Amino acid sequence: MSVTSFGGAEWVEAYVALGSNLENPCMQLQSALAEIAQNPAIVLLKHSNFYDTTPVGGPAGQPNYLNAAVKLRTTLTPPALLNALQAIEEAHGRVRDVRWGPRTLDLDILLYGDLVLDTAELTIPHPRMHERAFVLVPLRDVAPGQLPISDKGTLDGLLATLSTEGVTHHEC
Repeated sequence: MSVTSFGGAEWVEAYVALGSNLENPCMQLQSALAEIAQNPAIVLLKHSNFYDTTPVGGPAGQPNYLNAAVKLRTTLTPPALLNALQAIEEAHGRVRDVRWGPRTLDLDILLYGDLVLDTAELTIPHPRMHERAFVLVPLRDVAPGQLPISDKGTLDGLLATLSTEGVTHHEC
């Protein structure tokens, strides 16, 4: 795993996806970025543009999503990072009742160094990120095109296989 030592703590580079389609998605994502940056165990390095995206899966008739991605460094373990992100989701009123349903805020760990992890609570790399333009387009704003996505290929290689129709830049 790629780590850097700063003052005795090991910092790992990670990427997180953000999404919202309820209760003012622009405000939800902007607030989530600020809350992520406030965690002393996280350094927010870069965030992507915001993208308006059509829903994939889930119930019909839900509003479009606003999606983004961040590159960060953290001393948190993957489970601790997951807990921190879920606490932010909960503070934003996230309810987990419908799979792929509408939500105030969704924060997903995409990559954590070069770690491969598969537990009941967390899978890294994110198991469907390679199939989703709404994840890869914002990720490309903050990550190099040659970034390996597990055994699936590089970020640019995967993006070349996907339609980006329905993923448009959005100003908040």
